[in-house]
Amino acid sequence: MQSQEKIRNVAIIAHVDHGKTTLVDQLLKQSGIFRTNEAVQERVMDSGDLERERGITILSKNTAVKYKDIKINIVDTPGHADFGGEVERILMMVDGVLLLVDAFEGCMPQTRFVLKKALALGKRPIVVVNKTDRPGARPLEVVDEVLDLFIELGADDDQLDFPVVYASGRYGYASLDPENLGEDMTPLFETIVNHVPAPQGELDAPFQLLISSIEADDYVGRIGVGRVERGRVRMGQSAALCKPDGTHTMVRISRLYQYQGLKRVEEESAELGDIVAVSGVTDLGIGETLCDPEHIEPLPFVQIDEPTISMMFMVNTSPFAGREGKYVTSRNIRDRLFKEIETNVALRVKETESSDTFEVSGRGELHLSILIETMRRENYEFAVSRPKVIFKEINGKRCEPIEHLMIEVPEQYVGAVMEKLGTRRAEMINMGTRETGTTHLEFKIPARGLMSYRSEFLSDTNGNGIMNHVFDGYEPYKGDIIQRQQGSLVAHETGEATGYGLWNAQERGTLFVGPGTEVYEGMIVGRSPRNEDIVVNVCKKKHVTNTRASGSDEALKLTPPTILSLEQSLEFITDDELVEVTPKSIRMRKSILSKELRMKKAAKK
Repeated sequence: MQSQEKIRNVAIIAHVDHGKTTLVDQLLKQSGIFRTNEAVQERVMDSGDLERERGITILSKNTAVKYKDIKINIVDTPGHADFGGEVERILMMVDGVLLLVDAFEGCMPQTRFVLKKALALGKRPIVVVNKTDRPGARPLEVVDEVLDLFIELGADDDQLDFPVVYASGRYGYASLDPENLGEDMTPLFETIVNHVPAPQGELDAPFQLLISSIEADDYVGRIGVGRVERGRVRMGQSAALCKPDGTHTMVRISRLYQYQGLKRVEEESAELGDIVAVSGVTDLGIGETLCDPEHIEPLPFVQIDEPTISMMFMVNTSPFAGREGKYVTSRNIRDRLFKEIETNVALRVKETESSDTFEVSGRGELHLSILIETMRRENYEFAVSRPKVIFKEINGKRCEPIEHLMIEVPEQYVGAVMEKLGTRRAEMINMGTRETGTTHLEFKIPARGLMSYRSEFLSDTNGNGIMNHVFDGYEPYKGDIIQRQQGSLVAHETGEATGYGLWNAQERGTLFVGPGTEVYEGMIVGRSPRNEDIVVNVCKKKHVTNTRASGSDEALKLTPPTILSLEQSLEFITDDELVEVTPKSIRMRKSILSKELRMKKAAKK
């Protein structure tokens, strides 16, 4: 066994919004990757439009920095539970992890999730208490919380003896002492070099390379990213590509890249411990092994958790179909979905009896809504059904996915939150108060109970609450949950919404459309306060007569419409409704557009 002392491979793992990407920015800046006069945007690792807009990391990213003469490969991972599939496989590439914990919030659901995965794979953790500059920061208490979590997750003695670094990603300093702020990131660099094990293995043995993620490049094609587990690999060399089913094909590695800062740099060769990208292998997949043709020995790959939520993607059949989108056929949608599962390992796509409908399963509503939003921006047009949880049969019992829910709310809203969660079959497991006057609540709740709850939660807490949840496991079915209490306002005919029609309709409920909006029969134009659908004529025009009465022709007062986002639309619809998604619009509609046909179907029931 040889040790590559000039390399360190480390992943940054944390709960969403604890500052991973900002910390990587500082490590890049202070290692001299950028020129002194170079303009660098914030959160430089979040390269996707959706990532920048939402302030979250969706795909893991690779970068490398030099500290003294040691190359540190850093992988920035997502914090959202829905992208846990990214975190699990990335951990295969590294020898140590930086566990980032917010100095104010402490351990959150995703902290537990990512740490559990890292400990199970035997990775050495370094705890970084980040945001120590934050008002109300409590770094020493947070370290105690982290230690409790390590013990609870069954960490071994070696893992329990973790070093702690106190840092501020925003201001770019780190320190080993919570009382002293530090001047730069040197203490963190030193801790990584001293505590993350150098890659070990056989340098002179036949090469093995495990592919942990796939990047797409319009010019080069598919690029596989992974780590050299054994031996040396050269550009242009032949290799055996081992598939999960035990078969293998002969391929040639046409290009070989390593990371320098944010760039992929072409290299002639790489050796044990290097994180590399390879191109030229067309049907490369995640979890596959490239190895020496004379010594075909595939490496085991991590088991990715199964999806917990599914929804139907289907061809848009509304009267406005094909107006705004470029890719509208079932073949377009099918090709795009099957392309997605090549790189999105936690996603599943299944063809149904209807050639126009596909069942897509993922790790959560956010996971699927990001896919819908991405396709929409690529000019796809389609319709989707309401998300449903995936049930499993375990030991002869019907089981459902359960989420671990953590809530932080000001004291005055605790009653409202607990009352709502009680009706959604939530079971409280912990409660405590923080010095800031907020109450910390923990629940176990069926994934069904969380659907469409976020908007209610924000209303109940006047926007002052924070909720986070993570998949906890499968448990026996908890019983029925009363879903949406309100009905829909459904358009009576196809046409253009008028001020007069909307003025008449607004007495019936909350409107989602304004004057001048094109609508069609069966389209949902508002929310009804009663638990039934009401058909309204928003296209109604006022009859013109030559009689004028004083006061009756004054301007009609319209309440501004409530415009729902994609996520809010998915939360709002029920089982007999769909969301129509086009590059320019998001509309909600009844599955059956005709009022007569809907009534006939209801009568049959």
